[in-house]
Amino acid sequence: MTEATHTVKSYEQELEHLRSLMAQMGGLVERQTAQAVKAVVDGDEEAAIEAPELDPEVDELEREAEALAIRILALRSPMAVDLRTIVAALKVTGDLERIGDYASSIARRAMKLEMDGSTMSLVGLKNMGRLVQDNLRRAIDALTERDRDGAVAVWQADTAVDELYTAMFRELVTYMMEDPRNITACIHLLFVAKNLERIGDHTTNIAERVYYAVTGEMLPAVRPRGGRGHTST
Repeated sequence: MTEATHTVKSYEQELEHLRSLMAQMGGLVERQTAQAVKAVVDGDEEAAIEAPELDPEVDELEREAEALAIRILALRSPMAVDLRTIVAALKVTGDLERIGDYASSIARRAMKLEMDGSTMSLVGLKNMGRLVQDNLRRAIDALTERDRDGAVAVWQADTAVDELYTAMFRELVTYMMEDPRNITACIHLLFVAKNLERIGDHTTNIAERVYYAVTGEMLPAVRPRGGRGHTST
């Protein structure tokens, strides 16, 4: 094997390892988000404990991916699609880390949430959690499969997440107005809903990064959002 051939093979292995690190992070934050939603909706204490416990592993993967991406940029001088992939990776890992943080926050709220005797419905929150999880899964699939159409579908789905958040906000405010005894639980649930909305935003960020890495083009800066624009975060 010539030195040039070895160098190319080593470079390809580094890119594949970077993709593998992102996929591992994606799998972990998917699990964190699922456990966080389960903790709130089902009152599952084990799920509430597990989600934050995954944080150190997510953080370590982010550091490893960032170091590898910087090494590739410094030593390999990548061009075109490889350069876009590496730059996108630096941003995607940050988005994934933030999603993990929001999921952990939801899980911690779940441990403080007391719904005993409450007549409040969690159906809206369950639906929002399901949609956010589905979008996150599709975004990670688009990332690993370099699927531009899948990325666009996730980007467009941001509208539905925002609409569910608005509906949840109104519903929880109504519960507080009807019975002051609901206030404490509703405040926790408002934070949960907001964190789910933020997970949705970072998921949309990932979709935008994937689209750019694959096509070299940017999706519109103003996202579709229930008939009104929303600038990327």
